[in-house]
Amino acid sequence: MSAQEVRAIVSAAGNDRLTWNTPLSEEHAARLIAACDPAPGSRITDLGSGWGELLMRLVEAAPGSTGDGVETDPAAVARGRRLAEARGLADRVRFHEVPAAEWTEGGYDLAVSIGSSHAWPGTTREALTALAATVRPGGRILFGEGIWLKEPTPAALEGIGAEPGDFGSLLELIRLAESVGLRALQVTVADEREWDLFESEGPIGRGQRWALEHPDHPLHAEVTAEIDARRTGYYGGYRSYLTLAYLVLSA
Repeated sequence: MSAQEVRAIVSAAGNDRLTWNTPLSEEHAARLIAACDPAPGSRITDLGSGWGELLMRLVEAAPGSTGDGVETDPAAVARGRRLAEARGLADRVRFHEVPAAEWTEGGYDLAVSIGSSHAWPGTTREALTALAATVRPGGRILFGEGIWLKEPTPAALEGIGAEPGDFGSLLELIRLAESVGLRALQVTVADEREWDLFESEGPIGRGQRWALEHPDHPLHAEVTAEIDARRTGYYGGYRSYLTLAYLVLSA
């Protein structure tokens, strides 16, 4: 039970300091939304939506559009529904507590999946193939996936908890998308400042703040150990070797 409690303490869904559960600035998000260019009345889905901030921004950018957020984390779904209600989007943005790989709706104008390729069994290729099948011909896809910035050292791999073949280069990702019939319209990557702010406000920062506020809590040692492991993984691996690429693709 304590492992679940520790995860809840550092979870993104319960962290109101995080706008997105991904390293992303407001300016970068605006450029992604502009590149997706949802038309009025568009049907949009976000597979692995978290609490759906990006989905709601896309719906807000296109009058009359609707969005389906597909997410298995009940805390994220609950947060998304609260946000949609507060922003007057409850009748346009719906959340579904369903695994992304089991979502069968199709014909969307835009499909989004950020950092969720693990939701599909197998490889990134299978995630891209599934997303391509989710949109209509000529539809668009916003896909976020990890890429190696350079060849990782054994120590970096251990800190990240990854294998060399878990990710490829940016060019390899673009060519992989092309191999399933998709074409890149815009390619950007999360920069170090976006990552630093995400980690400082996210699990590392939230856990550290909690530990300072609860020095005598029975889970203090476990939360501190979790923070240290995440800090080692980030500063010893992610920051120098791994980042997230955002591809806006045309089907």
